[in-house]
Amino acid sequence: MTALLFCVFAASLMIGVPIAFVMGIASLAVLLADGGFPLVVLPQRMFNGLDSFPLMAVPFFILAADLMTAGRITASLLRFSQTLVGHIRGGMGHVNVLISVFFAGISGSALADAAGPSAIAMRMMVRAGYPLPYAAALSAATATIGPIIPPSIIMVIYGITEPRVSISQMFMAGVLPGLAMGLALAAANFAISRRHGYGGGVAQASLRDVAATAVKAAPAILVPAIILGGILGGIFTPTEAAAVAVFYAMLIGFLQGTLSLTLLPQIFLRSALLSSAVLLIVSTASIFAWLLTVFQVPQSFAAAITALPLGEISTLLLLALLILICGLFIDTIPAVIVLTPILAPIAFSAGIDPLHFAMVLILNLTIGMVTPPVGPVLFVICTVGKIRIEVLTRAILPLLAVQIAVLLAIILLPDLSLTIPRLFGYRG
Repeated sequence: MTALLFCVFAASLMIGVPIAFVMGIASLAVLLADGGFPLVVLPQRMFNGLDSFPLMAVPFFILAADLMTAGRITASLLRFSQTLVGHIRGGMGHVNVLISVFFAGISGSALADAAGPSAIAMRMMVRAGYPLPYAAALSAATATIGPIIPPSIIMVIYGITEPRVSISQMFMAGVLPGLAMGLALAAANFAISRRHGYGGGVAQASLRDVAATAVKAAPAILVPAIILGGILGGIFTPTEAAAVAVFYAMLIGFLQGTLSLTLLPQIFLRSALLSSAVLLIVSTASIFAWLLTVFQVPQSFAAAITALPLGEISTLLLLALLILICGLFIDTIPAVIVLTPILAPIAFSAGIDPLHFAMVLILNLTIGMVTPPVGPVLFVICTVGKIRIEVLTRAILPLLAVQIAVLLAIILLPDLSLTIPRLFGYRG
């Protein structure tokens, strides 16, 4: 039955069936072939996968990001970023990185970043004289910062799947790795721009201009501070924080006159469609993961790994390699739901801190969003930038190497993930 499950999964994936239906079809095929389960278990397990209070944070964070974008609040972030770093060699590339860092504290989604601020920054880079392949590659790479810096939809899904860590702990753990990813990409952009002569000769903005754009961008910059501050202060849960973010985005949009009642139905519809797609993946991944547990795949896999004479770091490197390979073929959210019950117990038994492993898995799968053949961020950038996937794939390879270097740093230096959680009482 396990072989049938994976064979149907692989065959459906290769012929281009969407990942949500791939897992549902594979699970249904096994239930029909086994005959030991009533078919009613399929809808039951799918609905059980959605019956979670923390999961309500997902549609709220998606809606908050859409409200921010529709209310043109992200435009103020772009102008502020440009006054801060636009004069440095490769300035528009640095703007691309910085706007992704800012927007990551609002959306929690790489796809939302790729379709919104990163797409805008890409077009600005092209107008400033950067080659389209490089501008597109940098935009795709910077979009992956979104799920690392809190809030993060992937962290919400992981927290539901793995009880050893809380969502708030992961939100704290993601700050330094996300900033490290941003700094690494900014350094790579500086080196590439210096080598090819991109983005020079721009005058530095005056302090008055920086202050003026900072004031306009302040409402957007405050969003992550409100979310993290409220959670750490015990004022609200991550799910309630997502609802507060929606209310705040609407309040700022109406006060600034950039949102109107006539825009809301369109925004709600777009957010509902994206939320339903995410939650459908979660539901079908839940039945798929349940079948893996029933057939004792996690236990067998754990026994095989633990039988190897590996230390803590070696085990984590091996698991990271397996996750990276899976990320080439499986989308992020189903990968979290399927891989976490299999790999997290192995990491725990090897003495790896549960929160450290969570950040390694999340960062690893986030990198998978810009790796072919199943790199959803690549396809979004190809669509908005009108560029061929093979051209973008070649252009992103140097930046992908930088991201993998950051991943290795997170693996070898656990304090990058654990320092902030430990300041707030985390002991592992």
